[in-house]
Amino acid sequence: MRIDLHAHSTASDGTDTPAELVRNAAAAGLDVVALTDHDTVAGYDEAIAALPAGLTLVTGAELSCRLDGVSLHLLAYLFDPREPELARERELVRDDRVPRAQGMVAKLRELGVPITWEQVAAIAGDGAVGRPHIAAALVDLGVVPDVSAAFTAQWLANDGRAYVEKHELDPFEAVRLVKGAGGVAVFAHPLAAKRGRCVPESAIAELAAAGLDGIEADHMDHDPATRAHLHGLAADLGLLATGSSDYHGSRKTCRLGEHTTAPDVYAEIAARGSGARPVTG
Repeated sequence: MRIDLHAHSTASDGTDTPAELVRNAAAAGLDVVALTDHDTVAGYDEAIAALPAGLTLVTGAELSCRLDGVSLHLLAYLFDPREPELARERELVRDDRVPRAQGMVAKLRELGVPITWEQVAAIAGDGAVGRPHIAAALVDLGVVPDVSAAFTAQWLANDGRAYVEKHELDPFEAVRLVKGAGGVAVFAHPLAAKRGRCVPESAIAELAAAGLDGIEADHMDHDPATRAHLHGLAADLGLLATGSSDYHGSRKTCRLGEHTTAPDVYAEIAARGSGARPVTG
């Protein structure tokens, strides 16, 4: 089985619609794909309706969190999307996205970049606007050569010149909410230092004690030594170790299935999730 547990659609900051995402996942030879848009479940219905025969969809979301000033992401799988506490927190994060993005546009204009809010909003379309949309605008303007180059201290990286903080969950509270909604909680790309500061491993241990289910070890932003280290850390802490592409369509260079999750780890995630079940086409 080929299992990719981290992919985005136009419901947040990917370039594939949810329907295109599941079709492309099947074409890439995947058996299982997770839809994990940022802080939203808006793509679920379309993805399920378009699910190709033989492909299994894991519903999820990537939740925005912050601990001691450090931004981090939590992948939530198979939670009940209607559970009110978690739904309310997702809504608070989404409501903050537009003023936050407008603040980054204003900072970029102060830095001499001829970017406009209308340009960013057009790129985001109906998706949940975020930094990748601003980064795409910077590419269109010729300010940076590609989206990844916008995520530096010079521009949009955490604490970068144009960075604006947003409403984010405390990760311990996020784990509690995900588990309360019947979901499974996995720390996304925990040592992706190129994205900015990372939380210390002691915090990962504390999250594990608080109910965290796993860590995303195999990811494009982890080099081979880091991946091996994270697999060892997961074993030490009794956590599941996942792998995934963090696919965003044409907005990033990663491919569906570039990194994958072991079948036994996926089986354990599916067994632990009680808020929703994987859907097979």
